[in-house]
Amino acid sequence: MLTNHAKLMQFFSIAKEVTGRKKLQKMIYILQKNNVPFAEKYQFHFYGPYSEELSLRIEELTNLGFISEEREEKSNYYQYHYQITGDGREFLNQFTLDMPDFTLMVERLNTKSSRFLELVSTMLYFDDLPRNEIAEKVHVVKPKQNYTDEELKEAWMFIDSLQENQLA
Repeated sequence: MLTNHAKLMQFFSIAKEVTGRKKLQKMIYILQKNNVPFAEKYQFHFYGPYSEELSLRIEELTNLGFISEEREEKSNYYQYHYQITGDGREFLNQFTLDMPDFTLMVERLNTKSSRFLELVSTMLYFDDLPRNEIAEKVHVVKPKQNYTDEELKEAWMFIDSLQENQLA
């Protein structure tokens, strides 16, 4: 039952800190799309793929004291910072998880902006379409983001590099 919670704890033990709820959602989704066995179900939402299950699990882990959630007030919004706690590390040590080594992917994802991860996760959400149609779809479902051809190209290179590293 708590295996899915432990998988998230392992993610946080690797990531050290994740800044932003949107970024957290996109990181887990992208990892999932790269065969890291997270169980959360995703639907397409305003900011791209979103998992209510993930939000609930994070809330549970925060309430248990396994993850700290720090709220920082910005000019017109709140930004959240997530980190594993000492109790979270102890909890994680109780589990033997059958997870691939996804350290490199987490480190690379965590260096990217939430805007970029929103683009990458949206592209991956429509990965059943040919690439040229994915680009068109991104412009249809994300018109306000105004993603440029250069950003799309960079996102494809990033997606390809994640998949190559996964095979290595």
